[in-house]
Amino acid sequence: MTSHTFTIGGDLTVHRLGFGALRITGPGFVGMPADPENSKRVVRHAVELGVDFIDTADQYGPFVSEELIAEALDGTSENVVIATKGGLVRYGPADDIKNDATPQHLRDALDGSLRRLNSERIDLYQLHRIDPDIPAEITFEFLRSAQEQGKIRHLGLSEVAVDDIKKAQEFFPVTSVQNRYSITDREAEPVLAYCREQGIAFIPWYPIGGGDFGERDALSEVAAVHDVTTRQVALAWLLHHAENILLIPGTSSISHLEQNMAVGELHLTTDQMASLDALSQLPTT
Repeated sequence: MTSHTFTIGGDLTVHRLGFGALRITGPGFVGMPADPENSKRVVRHAVELGVDFIDTADQYGPFVSEELIAEALDGTSENVVIATKGGLVRYGPADDIKNDATPQHLRDALDGSLRRLNSERIDLYQLHRIDPDIPAEITFEFLRSAQEQGKIRHLGLSEVAVDDIKKAQEFFPVTSVQNRYSITDREAEPVLAYCREQGIAFIPWYPIGGGDFGERDALSEVAAVHDVTTRQVALAWLLHHAENILLIPGTSSISHLEQNMAVGELHLTTDQMASLDALSQLPTT
């Protein structure tokens, strides 16, 4: 790992080990958690441990994650970058989600996020999905307009291909891309490479692919050497693999949070990285 920080958009420097706020919501990521105060404690403790980049979205809950973050950091979030997303609509369970990246919806979504986060401007607003039912240019034009109005500082995308990024770059600087990616799921490698070339932050979601690595000798051997878990090794690999990766592991547990944050101090050798890189060549089941 060459650096502990990354500068988003040329002017927003954050630590590369952040916090993903999906799991502070209720069961199935719907509604309030059973213990909202615990969720807020987790968020506050993340900041105490050095987190200054928190990733959320309006459909986490929906709305619950943003509300809990604002309550947890009330009056203390000046130095914390809160990135949120819009462009999906949740009607119930996790699989009951629809695309809606129309200007009408995004206008309401953006204003709602600003209100819930008690902010006049979103530091990083990410299009959660490109809507296949409308021309992407319409969505991109709206996002550019919202940025020009001062509601958004930086813009990002989620679950996109390289051509999607290039199209968006015709309308605004793309400063982050959030795609599914992990040590055993490297389908987005071309996107990561393009982002690295362009100075774009790459934010992997599902960064340990569920965490069930099975019998993978390389992970187990490296974990044994460092006296850590295989999940911690998988997270550390991401930080070492590319200097533009911003890591956002999520949890609703203080102890799990502390495990995640310890990853920032885990140094992997060149030989260990080589053995871990080979995992991408192995079947994932």
